[in-house]
Amino acid sequence: MDPWLIWLIAAAVLGAAEIATLTAALGLLGGAALVTAVSAGLGLPLPWQFLVFAVASTVGVVFVRPAALRRLSSSPDERFGVDALVGAGALVTSEVSALGGRVRIGGEEWTARAYDETLVIPPGATVDVIEIKGTTALVYPRE
Repeated sequence: MDPWLIWLIAAAVLGAAEIATLTAALGLLGGAALVTAVSAGLGLPLPWQFLVFAVASTVGVVFVRPAALRRLSSSPDERFGVDALVGAGALVTSEVSALGGRVRIGGEEWTARAYDETLVIPPGATVDVIEIKGTTALVYPRE
């Protein structure tokens, strides 16, 4: 059997294993085997084929894999939807107390309640959003 065919079969097996495991390493090794199959097809001697495989594998696993994993993994710091509003500043548009009120958060009008039930926050005050419960923002005045 020709060496290029053996490398090609190894590339296919490693590619299939990557699909089964999703490790982002076996696919890179399969790519290295594919590069080595091309070099074997061009008539490179067997010791040089192993060197090509070793270099291509090292480059893939050391440089490409970490970049791919960074791109694929989402950061736990990213917040979406109403979770992104927690910690944001807001402007009181209608007096806020424990019973209710209204604030403007990022251009949108929200119903609000004071986080501390003893507070009454006048219109025009700047507050921080402490929590979102349903469609109501729980706010606390900025110092």
